[in-house]
Amino acid sequence: MTPARKRGGTRTTGASKQAKSGTTRAAGKPAAKKSATGAKPALKETKAARKRATVAPKATKGPKPAKSTKPVKSSTPTKAAKPTKAATPTKAAKPTKAAKPAKAAKQTNHTKQTKTAKPPTAAAPRPARTMIPKGALPEPIPVASLPDDLLGAHVSTAGGSFEAPPRAAAIGATALQLFTKQANRWAEREVDADEAARYRAALVPTGVKVAGSHDSYLINLASPDDALRANSLVSFRAELRRCHALGLDVLVSHPGNYIDDRASGLARNADAISAALVAEPGPTRLLLELTAGQGTVLGSTFEEMAALIAAIDASVRHRIGVCLDTAHVFAAGYAIGDDYDGVWAHFEDTIGRDRLGMLHLNDSKAPFGSKKDR
Repeated sequence: MTPARKRGGTRTTGASKQAKSGTTRAAGKPAAKKSATGAKPALKETKAARKRATVAPKATKGPKPAKSTKPVKSSTPTKAAKPTKAATPTKAAKPTKAAKPAKAAKQTNHTKQTKTAKPPTAAAPRPARTMIPKGALPEPIPVASLPDDLLGAHVSTAGGSFEAPPRAAAIGATALQLFTKQANRWAEREVDADEAARYRAALVPTGVKVAGSHDSYLINLASPDDALRANSLVSFRAELRRCHALGLDVLVSHPGNYIDDRASGLARNADAISAALVAEPGPTRLLLELTAGQGTVLGSTFEEMAALIAAIDASVRHRIGVCLDTAHVFAAGYAIGDDYDGVWAHFEDTIGRDRLGMLHLNDSKAPFGSKKDR
């Protein structure tokens, strides 16, 4: 539109020059000099000329005609036509790019196809869920209806150790395992008389007949590092005290990692266990858990577990048992699924069935004989 303004401006400029000279384009002939000086028209002019002269003087009185010609500029069509810029069709047509009807149509078609591919909406409604408020537990299964088998799970102690028995009862457990502290921290705690009394009272109305704990995963009683082994012994003894205070039947513990030499590590492990059991007498039985054999961990074979038990002080050896984890022994190379009877016969011959205190029934993510604890 800029060229149009130039053409209009050209017209306006010509009109302006004529206006400044005291005439208009409608006046025909310019007789500019006389009207510019303000002189009156000649007497010999015709009647038509006089009529024109009567109009012209109004616009040629001194400098005033220039002011009277200003409306010509204000009424200039080119300036008044500026709104055509806002209405420029090219700019107004830009929304067509943003709209992109072709792509929107593809999405619409795809949506329609997806909807038609869905199953019928007339499917049977889902049954209503029974929501249990946070912190609440379902009614425990009556003790009289529980089986004689001892079967349970590891249950949470959130809120206190005395919260574990009701949780076990809610799932119909006759056995439970718990943590007496956070298993991945060195911080220790003691069980006072009030906590012990509340735990024992919570256990009475349940059908739980065997209760146990699992010690901290940080403990390594076979470590060649004196500081780590000392910390491990402190933590292990504190775990034994908590178990005794709560009256737990068993404590499950992993053999340590020897790191440097297998025979030396096994001896260190046996010595630390002996020292802890002598220092912390009580009713809880220690169950050493068979491992998968990953890295330098001890106790992945029946023979090595038997050797570890034999190395423990004879005065406390009667307090030792074994926990067999099905995932661990499978990863260690015992075909407990395919050769169930053969594996147990081997266990009886090397460790003895009387040492078996607990089973951890787990599937293995790792392949058979992989030595990986997964």
